[in-house]
Amino acid sequence: MYSSSFFDGNLYDFSDKEPQRAPIGVFDSGVGGLTVLRQLYRQLPNESIIYLGDTARLPYGIRSQAEILQFAREILTWMQQQRVKMVVMACNTSSALALEIVRKEFDIPILGVILPGAKAAVQQGKRIGVIATAATAKSNAYKNAILEIDPRAQVWQVSCPEFVPIVEENRIHEPYTTEVARSYLEPLLQQEIDTLVYGCTHYPLLAPVLRSLLPPQVKLVDPAVHTVVACAQELDLLGLNNTHPPLPTRFVVSGCPQQFAQSGVHWLGHTPMVEVVLFPDIAVTPLQQDFVG
Repeated sequence: MYSSSFFDGNLYDFSDKEPQRAPIGVFDSGVGGLTVLRQLYRQLPNESIIYLGDTARLPYGIRSQAEILQFAREILTWMQQQRVKMVVMACNTSSALALEIVRKEFDIPILGVILPGAKAAVQQGKRIGVIATAATAKSNAYKNAILEIDPRAQVWQVSCPEFVPIVEENRIHEPYTTEVARSYLEPLLQQEIDTLVYGCTHYPLLAPVLRSLLPPQVKLVDPAVHTVVACAQELDLLGLNNTHPPLPTRFVVSGCPQQFAQSGVHWLGHTPMVEVVLFPDIAVTPLQQDFVG
């Protein structure tokens, strides 16, 4: 189902006297951030959420820092216009390349996924593998965060450029995916890692494939779980916990709403109602025309 008007202005019209009722904004390049959304549902069931997938410009992992920073600024500006009370940057690439910069530019709490993931990793093991997008791996964000927390840890990173397209195209269970995953994991297995960090929010969706290729003693770390723990702590600190029933989650994409809905149903258990938002550098396609909100 797709819509540009399902969520009318009154539904998300929050009084300044009740900021706790405002939604949490969550964004990613595509469906990967739904792993964070599912954790929000589990850990913070009273919170209303606006989810934005910047699907017109994915994958982020091959983008430059300047591009990622531009995208983050545009999305955060849009989120502020929706009057969200907090933003979860459910994207490792954005967290690695833009988080510290935009935190200084926007007067709203912004949480990333890397520090919570790094903290969880060092609690699990000392020989830590990180699978990530090319941009995240190149940034050394996880390696630096892990070593800052525990200098005794050893960290190996592998860039996995094919994983995001595989997940977005729902090709997880194809034999080709297993072969690709095996090639990415081989150098980490040679290092006898005891912990593997999902360095991209898309990757937990590949868990069945990865688990089948890893020794049983290797622990998997999903930063999404720990990011939402940090989110809960921040809401407590700010006194912004919502005690009212949550509003329906609002799904917005910058690309094709049909494709997002078809991919999202596998992770949400239902077909989401999807709106379209256009950013300045994105041209309207015929498939978007009727859904622009």
